[in-house]
Amino acid sequence: MQRGNFSVVTEFILVGFSTFPHLQLMFLLFLLMYLFTLLGNLLILATVWNERSLHMPMYLFLCALSTSEILYTLAITPRLLADLLSTCHTIAFAACVSQMFFSFMFGFTHSFLLTVMGYDRYVAICHPLRYNVLMSPRGCAFLVAWSWVGGSVMGLVVTMAVFCLNFCGPSEIHHFACHVPPLLKLACGTNVPIVALGVGLVCITALLGCSLLILLSYAFIMAAILKIPSAEGRHKAFSTCASHLTVVIVHYGFASVIYLKPKSPQSLEGDSLMGITYTVLTPFLSPIIFSLRNKELKTAMKKTFLSKLYPEKI
Repeated sequence: MQRGNFSVVTEFILVGFSTFPHLQLMFLLFLLMYLFTLLGNLLILATVWNERSLHMPMYLFLCALSTSEILYTLAITPRLLADLLSTCHTIAFAACVSQMFFSFMFGFTHSFLLTVMGYDRYVAICHPLRYNVLMSPRGCAFLVAWSWVGGSVMGLVVTMAVFCLNFCGPSEIHHFACHVPPLLKLACGTNVPIVALGVGLVCITALLGCSLLILLSYAFIMAAILKIPSAEGRHKAFSTCASHLTVVIVHYGFASVIYLKPKSPQSLEGDSLMGITYTVLTPFLSPIIFSLRNKELKTAMKKTFLSKLYPEKI
């Protein structure tokens, strides 16, 4: 592809932090949160890999989710941290394309995997006798593979739609990453509103579609749990869903604020702040939630790692 056919802009300037210079003081906090995110997800992967009792569909999906989270943060956060310390915030055209593609790819994959995990909990609680058939190793691998394929396709569609526009200048992106709304404000041509509408519909449809499927799964789950006669049985059944449901609320709560709230010229600074929360805070919370609210995973982590450090206390 000859870039000159589409754009006279060869690089962009990320000015997302210039409006909030005090955020540069947050470099250490963001760095620690990013490192903890990587460490937490790697610990989950290592624990599931080493503990044979966790070799079951729920934890296979959790490993896929942790992988997508690691890759999502890797696509955005290192650049974010570098810009906090640097005075040069330029990003090459090709790098901007890559960042958008990978961030949307892993973001959509994350949403699809959360939906698959909701379906897994639905089958486990509502159809326990058919669980081994419906969630066979081949079936689980199929669901994970299609989540990644779906994320790749969605990321490619959004990225191609945005970067097939003409960018005639200026080149300042009012965000800390190559985000769609501020990029569309830099595009020129009569088809920009059509592309903006199309990209918005794609994101909102995926967001609402996944969230509605998860809500439907939990509607059946709650109906099944309420039919369990003992309080202990109801608590045990719901505890298997607690970590996933908490992550879903956090993930879709921040995502809905970003994609569903009305856009206005005055909202760019607010979008940057919310983007930081979604990019840094949400991935940071996810491994904490799964580790603390999942008893089996927490026990396996203690057995796998803490027992090696403090064998006399485990």
